[in-house]
Amino acid sequence: MQRSLSRLLVLIAGLAAAPSGLLHAAQLPAADSPAFCVVAQQLLASTNLPGKNTLFTDMPAYRHSKPMVEPLEIFQVVSYAGKLPVMVSCKVKTAAHLRAAYGPKAAGKQLYCPDVTRLLRAEAVAELQQANQPEAAAKAVAFVIDENEPYLMGSSYLAEFQLSYRAGDGAVHISSPGLYQDYDSWFTTFLPKILQGQSYCHFATVNYLKALAAGEMQPGITMSGAEDAPVRPK
Repeated sequence: MQRSLSRLLVLIAGLAAAPSGLLHAAQLPAADSPAFCVVAQQLLASTNLPGKNTLFTDMPAYRHSKPMVEPLEIFQVVSYAGKLPVMVSCKVKTAAHLRAAYGPKAAGKQLYCPDVTRLLRAEAVAELQQANQPEAAAKAVAFVIDENEPYLMGSSYLAEFQLSYRAGDGAVHISSPGLYQDYDSWFTTFLPKILQGQSYCHFATVNYLKALAAGEMQPGITMSGAEDAPVRPK
């Protein structure tokens, strides 16, 4: 009972600090579940539309994939460190593009990759509390979620970056790089339709955040969308 109460309180605290669009989802699916990016799409675009998701097990297929709005098709890949799922990557559609395709009530406020990462951190804290690891939970609470500005180019989204790092002051930072094309922008009509209204994210998994907090892994892991990225557990 006490553990359940602790988990509830931590989740409430994490969600209270998150944008209101996240409040309807208290927990995301596991990173290696094809439901993960379906929920991520709903969170990021504040929508109830269910996307058809493809979970790739090879990075080249993910690299070349492009989400579609009608029908709503989205894409996912998971990167591993050994057997541990470390990063989950999603390609979804923006709220503005969904509204244009399905009507003004189809989607609400646009959220961004760090917003979802804050929810994942809250889940990691709750699971550590439930596992009676209060020190690790406290470390996870202290993780700094960087406000990464989304890229405009796919090559930048797929480039190398540090998923986590320790800053000069000792704080552990979590990165959530992404790509965002503002469908309401004046130059959208000049873009090929396949590039319009895209929203991509890389997310640290709950598994990885817990391992960092527990000291099982150290900050500084480098990730990328390179074609040889490890997207199957070993």
